[in-house]
Amino acid sequence: MDIGVVFQLDPPARRVIELSQRAEAAGFSHVWSFDSHLLWQEPYVIYSAILAATERVIVGPMVTNPGTRDVTVTASTFATLNELYGNRTVCGIGRGDSARRTLGLPPVDIAHLREAVGVIRALANGREATHRGIEMQLPWVKESALEVWVAAYGPKAIKVTGEVGDGFILQLADLDITEWMIKHVRRAAEQAGRDPSTVKICVAAPAYVGDDLAHQRDQVRWFGGMVGNHIADIVARYGDHGAVPHALAEYIKGRQGYDYAEHGRADNAHTAFVTDDIVDRFCVLGPAQAHIDKLTRLKELGVDQFALYLQHDDMDHTLAAYGETIIPAIRALG
Repeated sequence: MDIGVVFQLDPPARRVIELSQRAEAAGFSHVWSFDSHLLWQEPYVIYSAILAATERVIVGPMVTNPGTRDVTVTASTFATLNELYGNRTVCGIGRGDSARRTLGLPPVDIAHLREAVGVIRALANGREATHRGIEMQLPWVKESALEVWVAAYGPKAIKVTGEVGDGFILQLADLDITEWMIKHVRRAAEQAGRDPSTVKICVAAPAYVGDDLAHQRDQVRWFGGMVGNHIADIVARYGDHGAVPHALAEYIKGRQGYDYAEHGRADNAHTAFVTDDIVDRFCVLGPAQAHIDKLTRLKELGVDQFALYLQHDDMDHTLAAYGETIIPAIRALG
């Protein structure tokens, strides 16, 4: 199982580049970031700097969307990065949450998402694509190879993921929910005539290594609030029976709105409804052995990558603990 890391792109950008270099040295396979241009710095500028400063890590957004960035521009950007740095990018894409909502816009619809996956992948890999009724191609693309991984929670997005995605991004690390989601993605892939094993599974969640569990919970409680936004949309659309696992529909009952100005922040004031139990289930906390144990169970469920959100007050120690202890232990599993 690969281990990736996810950064918020707060200034100074140089700090993210330095952390990315350390992540590569520690054995991390991927460096991801948020893509929300009103809240954080521009990711693709920083990706170029990360790729120039490293040799091996793969970089990409977790996640971009086809509503704030034209898909042809996105494809050209990835193909350019691949030409410069040797196919070391991956495109994580979804319907758009903070990037769209901070503009006063809703997430894009499923049909738009489905088309975007195909157009971005085709163009970035040098193939023809039809977009807005026009056949097009990037004639200068020769050897670019890009995978497009889809972030999903709801039934329609999960279906699209299984049908057309190269990978599935699940932003939480609850074992039961992960198993439920993987089953539905693989079922959709099989029904579409695909080999389900070709869809890579990435679980992304905050991770904090240490012994003060109460403090760790407070530092990552924001994550339950972020996930709650997506689940609230799904429950509003489909009801709370069957569209998502019961545990997801249940925990948002105490939710009372959300302020995107505090999105992804440890001091987010809109996460009181997120219980300690939910934090423990969604995140990976505690001493190093607790991380090894949970990641081992995720691996047994079929997870190909765990990407840890490094957004708390002890980033350096957690990064070092993964490099010194946790990544070697997971590699030893084979």
